Amino acid sequence: MDSARLPRKLAAILYADVAGYSRLTGTDEDATHRLLSEYLDLFSQIVERHHGRVMHYAGDAVLAMFEAVVDSLSCAAYVQRELQSRNSELPEAQKILFRIGVNLGDVIEDRGDIYGDGVNIAARLESLAEPGGICISESVHTAVAEKLPLDYEFLGEQQVKNISKPVRAYLARLRQDGDLPLPPPAPAPDTKEKRRPNFSIAVASMLLAGILAIGGLGYWKPWELAEESATGMSSIAVLPFNNMSGDPQQEYFSDGIAEDIITDLSQLSGLAVIARHSSFSYKGVSAKAEDIGKDLGVEYLLEGSVRKSGNRVRVTAQLIDTSNGHHLWAERYDRELGDIFAVQDDIKHRIVEALSVHLTSEDDRRLARGDTSNFDAFDAFLQGRRNFSRQTLEGFEQAVEDYRRAITLDPNFARAYGALATTHMRLQLFGGDDSPAERRERALILASKAVAIDPSSAQAQWALGFVNLQLRQMSEARSAAQRSVALSPSYADAYLLMALINNTEGRGKEALKWTREAMKLNPHHTWDYPYNLGRAHYLLGEYEQSAQALEDAVERNEENILPRLWLAATYMRLDRQDDAEWEAMQIETLIPDFALSNLTRAPIDDGGAQQRLLDDLRGAGLND
Repeated sequence: MDSARLPRKLAAILYADVAGYSRLTGTDEDATHRLLSEYLDLFSQIVERHHGRVMHYAGDAVLAMFEAVVDSLSCAAYVQRELQSRNSELPEAQKILFRIGVNLGDVIEDRGDIYGDGVNIAARLESLAEPGGICISESVHTAVAEKLPLDYEFLGEQQVKNISKPVRAYLARLRQDGDLPLPPPAPAPDTKEKRRPNFSIAVASMLLAGILAIGGLGYWKPWELAEESATGMSSIAVLPFNNMSGDPQQEYFSDGIAEDIITDLSQLSGLAVIARHSSFSYKGVSAKAEDIGKDLGVEYLLEGSVRKSGNRVRVTAQLIDTSNGHHLWAERYDRELGDIFAVQDDIKHRIVEALSVHLTSEDDRRLARGDTSNFDAFDAFLQGRRNFSRQTLEGFEQAVEDYRRAITLDPNFARAYGALATTHMRLQLFGGDDSPAERRERALILASKAVAIDPSSAQAQWALGFVNLQLRQMSEARSAAQRSVALSPSYADAYLLMALINNTEGRGKEALKWTREAMKLNPHHTWDYPYNLGRAHYLLGEYEQSAQALEDAVERNEENILPRLWLAATYMRLDRQDDAEWEAMQIETLIPDFALSNLTRAPIDDGGAQQRLLDDLRGAGLND
């Protein structure tokens, strides 16, 4: 239903969330679970005694609504006093503290849940509270004034996420001699007795062993996110999942799970997804979610772990808000290996729900589509991807065998055909192939087969575009690349392929545009991104910018001759003869029998740009 048509009401909103556990490491997880369940159950009772309603709870977060402002703040203070008393009897390592935010504002109530700015502000105020403390809005402070034995500390105007105007906030603290008697119970309704939610059951599904390892408990806050999506497209990075199997050889599997989630989320039109190379730059790196979010320019992170043992797999996943490091939800899956596809599907749908991503009918079809239901074929595909990523002759040859095995196990595995086609073309470009023409032909057949099996696969379309580009079939390459971008709006490599096609055709301005779009999705990009920038600037006669970009590309990959070729030509245009000759010598060192005739193996615009490049390379000292 359109939220604009739903009735709004003024209500007092209490939002509470666990502030964190003090040094949880080594604590008894079951005991922690029981204690949190007990605390949440107590929380629910106190809300009811203050004539409030618990509207939503998930794991360690509580959202409640009150008709009277004084009841909401009295409830918050009473909760904190009771929990403080109970915590005082516990060792420091076992204490559980809540932050509470209270706001008076407009909300929308729909099908048993509430959302709107009134809720969002309460959630933001919670993050400003001290552990074990309360933060309130000015509207609450004005309404309650001296009605409760509380002292207030003005925090000033706070600019909070997704709220246009600053919020005037106060910390509220119970006076030491203050008395907070419980209000009288509300009259019992004439209808069927209202039942309090069973928090023990709700919490049991959320508190799982793997969650504690990440330093907090997961929760899902759809009420906070419901209106955020209206402000613009959400953005997310999927970090590499930790390999918990105890066997480094299983790294390909944990990486593959994360990569597949990236691939599928990238297809959604309402979600910006950072490319694998950028998010995987944090592999093995310890960093705060807030810092990663700023570095990658994303609002949310997905992180997790995979433990593969025999025929079983355990996957944990956590969705994190990078503005404050809070977990929106967390889950653990203990399944048979063959159920890994269902696990991935559940994670994707949980992300879509949590971020309130609007799905078109086409998005729904893409999410529902699966490449293969054969686990062994999927496993072989992941091994092929690992070997391909080595970017060596041996790695490519092993990847060919892996992808062939995947296709044998599932003859309708479209992405495996596309990956095999790409690998054959890389082998042909890599050198040392006795029959390059035969390999190129084989690559075209495989890529065409991939698209024939699944024309809606962005990866299959990319493979077809890449192969056609190498074959100088430019119209076919462009069509396939355009389809790849349309099918997967966050697929950075598809944008870069469009850049390479435009560079090849001598369209420098278009190549710059596509490369910059690709860089937004892949900020920690590989050498070929600045390489395409440099080529585009060379085409446009912008040689200073070209040199800067190509030097960056060489620094990122010193053994690839392509950026060195264009850099040598650029140096000639800048009258840097010595630098151009140095690059030419480096090229001949890398490929001792290099000749300019080799460039016919890579697509180069056959108009004026090609002749300009060849003349500059001859001037640098390279022979025909």
